[in-house]
Amino acid sequence: MTDTVIRDQSRLATARAFLFDLDGVLTPTVDVHMRAWGRLFQPYLDEVGAEPYTDDDYYLFIDGKPRVDGVRSLLESRGLSLPTGHADDAPGDTTVWALGNRKNEAFAAELAENGVAPYPGSLDFITAVIAAGYDVAVVSSSRNAVSVLSAAGIRDRFEVIVDGMVAVEAGLPGKPAPDTYVYAATLLGLTPDDCVVVEDAHSGVQAGRDGAFGLVVGVDRGVGAQELFDSGADIVVEDLDELIPALR
Repeated sequence: MTDTVIRDQSRLATARAFLFDLDGVLTPTVDVHMRAWGRLFQPYLDEVGAEPYTDDDYYLFIDGKPRVDGVRSLLESRGLSLPTGHADDAPGDTTVWALGNRKNEAFAAELAENGVAPYPGSLDFITAVIAAGYDVAVVSSSRNAVSVLSAAGIRDRFEVIVDGMVAVEAGLPGKPAPDTYVYAATLLGLTPDDCVVVEDAHSGVQAGRDGAFGLVVGVDRGVGAQELFDSGADIVVEDLDELIPALR
């Protein structure tokens, strides 16, 4: 693992931009999301008599995916299905979209109750990256990216934000497809090869790999370093400030 990190870190200095996932990379919003998904699925699975929801389900079926895909994946894991429905379905449990919108309400409640702050190491890294002249963007499956960035006090760092809302408007498939990352690179006037993808989830790392980006950095917040390497990461770190010395 050490040899891989040393070999690939030199490519950071030749990159032109960093494309950051949000949840679990810049902010510990994963904790907010996990509690929100628990608020949704713990009672729902009890009601339908399915196997109870656990935190492992979040990492296996939900993490890094657009909300509606996460709902569908979790349901499929229990042998359940619902009609897809529509994005404007009222929060409830009659369609996949209704469950997803119910989760969004739970997330808003969790964010309002507990707030969020950026990881200190990530904040130091963003500051160093911008000071070194790299372009930056956020690429998140969440439809709440702007509100999370604002709550964390770092919204002003990013002119380009490709979140779940932008993806829907632009007709882009979510991670693990690479399209949202490619779109962010295009908005910056760059190619994928010019950019470093920074991710903590299997689906996001796969997106960076399949999009032929210049480098894919995995941040191990609990998924496991080897798992991130197996998904396509070139570098895996526990905290982003470990990479500051490698910047140009």
